Amino acid sequence: MQGGEIDCQRVGEGFVQWYYNQFDHTNRMELVNLYAEGATLTWEGTLFHGREAIAGKLTGMPFQQIKHIVTEQDIQPTIDNSILIMVFGQLKTDNDPPLAFHQVFMLKPQNCNWVCTNDVFRLGIHNIAVEPQ
Repeated sequence: MQGGEIDCQRVGEGFVQWYYNQFDHTNRMELVNLYAEGATLTWEGTLFHGREAIAGKLTGMPFQQIKHIVTEQDIQPTIDNSILIMVFGQLKTDNDPPLAFHQVFMLKPQNCNWVCTNDVFRLGIHNIAVEPQ
């Protein structure tokens, strides 16, 4: 690393670990503190803009229990000193079978902290091709 460069791998891994631990084991309302005021979340193709809308989505999900298992994460610095994170894994809700998921986060430095400005989530069920009959 050069002089003032960030250790994006360390920051990214720490963010991912904290995010999913918080999501799975505590009140998801606390997650909203990770998002910038004007952040955007796209959840399964639906757009939620701003902390209030994101909080509503994260706390209004219909399951009782969830467990994320991160299998891979790719983390890279951006040219504006932000951090791009792509997460691959499986999640299990209640008594449902595990499903693959992908999630992308954009972290930006703000007031000596890192905030999430963009978050895109998709289940891994959308890439299954169905052959015509």
